[in-house]
Amino acid sequence: MPEISRFYGIVIRMYYQDHNPPHFHAEYQGMKAEYDIITLKILAGKLPKRAHSMVLEWSSKHRDELMNNWEKAIVPVALDKIKPLD
Repeated sequence: MPEISRFYGIVIRMYYQDHNPPHFHAEYQGMKAEYDIITLKILAGKLPKRAHSMVLEWSSKHRDELMNNWEKAIVPVALDKIKPLD
C-alpha cells in the first residue's frame, strides 16, 4: 500500500483498486483508521484524539490532492506524494 504522506508519526496511505467510497488510511502508533475523503468522517478504526485532529487538519487542506490520488489508484498508476502537515 503506497505511502502518500507522513507527519508527526502519522502515516497516510492508499490502496490500489480499493473499495468505495473514496478514502485513505491513517496509522499512528499501531492504531489505524480509514477516512472518507469527501466527508472526512472515520469509516473504520480509531486514532487518538490528537492524531485524529491532525489528520483532519491535513486532509481538509489536501482534499483535492487526495481525490486525485484516489482516481490514480483506481487505474492504477503511481500516486503522488502529498505535502505533510506543517
